[in-house]
Amino acid sequence: MNEKNEPYGGYGNTVLQEDGEFAGWRYWEVDPYETHSGPFFLRREEDGGFLSAFRTEDKHMNGGGFLHGGCLMTFADFSLFAIAMDELKGDHAVTMNLSGDFLGAAGPGALMEARGEVTRGGGKTIFVRGLITADGAPALSFTGIIRRLTGR
Repeated sequence: MNEKNEPYGGYGNTVLQEDGEFAGWRYWEVDPYETHSGPFFLRREEDGGFLSAFRTEDKHMNGGGFLHGGCLMTFADFSLFAIAMDELKGDHAVTMNLSGDFLGAAGPGALMEARGEVTRGGGKTIFVRGLITADGAPALSFTGIIRRLTGR
């Protein structure tokens, strides 16, 4: 392990963001889709859980000028794995199910944050629920199921 990387998750180590608004936060650099869609960031909170976040930009908006629902669901998927980080213990996993209820809109420049909890874990299947906020107002509640992958 070096100063740049910390073993968060099975898809490779996270990388420390060194500048900008999210300096000191971490991100996974091994997922090209998430990197292109976000970028999305995570950090451990004082209570031991993980917080995920990103700042909306024009590229995240739909034709109506609000955050695109697909971007919000992509962020929810990223957040599933951040929330379940400790439960995954570095193992690779895939999303089996992701459901969301859209609660509010977000415009350009909004700070999007996701927090949640593992509602059941301990085996190959991990259940997660969470809430995404836009500048502190509820934007999406979500639930997901992650399937831990075994060696091939």
